Amino acid sequence: VGNSCVLLCPPKPNTTMVAWKISLSAGTNCSFSYRADWKTSKSNCGDNISWKSRPHLDPTIEIQQVGLADEGNYTCEVATADGNFYTRYHLTVLVPPRLLLHCDDRGNPVCEAVAGKPAAQISWVPESNSTKEEIHGKGTVTVLSKVRACSSHLTNVTCVVLHPAGNQSKTIAC
Repeated sequence: VGNSCVLLCPPKPNTTMVAWKISLSAGTNCSFSYRADWKTSKSNCGDNISWKSRPHLDPTIEIQQVGLADEGNYTCEVATADGNFYTRYHLTVLVPPRLLLHCDDRGNPVCEAVAGKPAAQISWVPESNSTKEEIHGKGTVTVLSKVRACSSHLTNVTCVVLHPAGNQSKTIAC
């Protein structure tokens, strides 16, 4: 989320046409095309998706400020005198969770990995486990974990959040 994404479409000699057909997970479709007579078209695509450079030189597209709405299947078709060539991608957007760490009303540490996609994994140092998940729209998930029966000699605990978009940790004393 928020980064740009480049989808390559290998150029071929004597290209007569390039078409990107995009089927977004939200159910909408969009397309880009370029013909050798220099005609280009764009249909039903957001402003954040465009040709990376000039389609007659490089049929690569770039998605700026990637969001969950950009998830889906992207297919590039290059037409030449030798036939049609396809390159396919399935774009999955990772959303890093927000890490929240606090003490509940009983003095137990509570760690939350809020609205990540996919769901984050939470672990504690020293080890403990009591975890639940709350699923939100568009596939984001909040994971909540508590340290139960914290021993009186334990002063600091560290919540470690593991996620494909990046790992995080915070320490608290309750």
